Amino acid sequence: MERQGGALEDLVIDPRFWSKRRVFLTGHTGFKGSWLALWLSRMGAEVFGYSLVPPTTPSLFNVAQVESKIADHVISDIRDAIALTRAMERAAPDIVMHLAAQPLVRYSYAEPVETFETNVMGTVNVFEAVRTIGSVKAMVSVTTDKCYLNREWLWPYREDEALGGHDPYSASKACAEIVGAAYRSSFSSDGPWIASARAGNVIGGGDWALDRIVPDALRAIESGATMRLRSPGAVRPWQHVLEPLSGYVALAQRLYDEGSRFATAWNFGPDDADARPVSWIVEKLAAMDNRLRWIMDGAPSVHEAGLLKLDSSRARSLLGWKPRWNLEEALARTMEWHHAWTSGSDMAAICGEQIDRYIGGKNV
Repeated sequence: MERQGGALEDLVIDPRFWSKRRVFLTGHTGFKGSWLALWLSRMGAEVFGYSLVPPTTPSLFNVAQVESKIADHVISDIRDAIALTRAMERAAPDIVMHLAAQPLVRYSYAEPVETFETNVMGTVNVFEAVRTIGSVKAMVSVTTDKCYLNREWLWPYREDEALGGHDPYSASKACAEIVGAAYRSSFSSDGPWIASARAGNVIGGGDWALDRIVPDALRAIESGATMRLRSPGAVRPWQHVLEPLSGYVALAQRLYDEGSRFATAWNFGPDDADARPVSWIVEKLAAMDNRLRWIMDGAPSVHEAGLLKLDSSRARSLLGWKPRWNLEEALARTMEWHHAWTSGSDMAAICGEQIDRYIGGKNV
């Protein structure tokens, strides 16, 4: 495979900055949150996690023993403002990384109230805690590419495009972006510095969520079942989970060091060539494991966007961030991780190896 990325100096992340840095991380038991907790801890950060119990069984949080790698592990809900504020006060963080969310589009149709309560008012609670705790200097609030008012355009969305959402999940994330902008303009003229981050569809080892194409495919392989495809022509900006996480870390670092210049919204998406239809993903996975079988699902389905791409020019030009693994590499690393798990490997070590490979730009 072609080498993606370069050496550590190309990553725009300084591990020395993160050594002993106190980081309050919401959503640390989730898929992205667990990977981020491992990476931050690997750089020497003191990570204080606040989240619900892991959302799936198995979960990356458990199989990679994330709790043993972090400074504190609190199981609670961001909708509980009092518990959240007390936990953040105890942590006295320098930086807050807010990833906790109800993250699934289809689930949001079944549970719209929970989705809005978590993604909007939960986010308000995080902002309020940050506003009242004097130690926090920088905060990155993670939303999604689906916060944009999707017009099914052929061209990628930029950070100044209109926000909106057809489904409860997308609408709730657009609301979270508006909340963040309001707190930034109303309460943060001198800090704490607030930025939001919007990523594409992430894949990677340790994701067991329902209604996501790669976990669904891996479950079908394991069980021998035939996978049912809802929207094979839907185009998404696919990327390995470490790609946006590298953006979040680089952004938090620059926010902390340089303040208001970086206190805005940021896209962290893949190269245009990696915005691919669902069918392409499934065909590539089937080429890697010929046990995968699928059929078209003709049942009525809820609305989901058909075409979505992100323009990451701002991150490329101002942060120096860029994708390091192309989509084929991301799929290969995901399958590598999954095969290691099914063979009983030490998954904390496997995660560490993949982070190191990503940092070094090494493809094997």
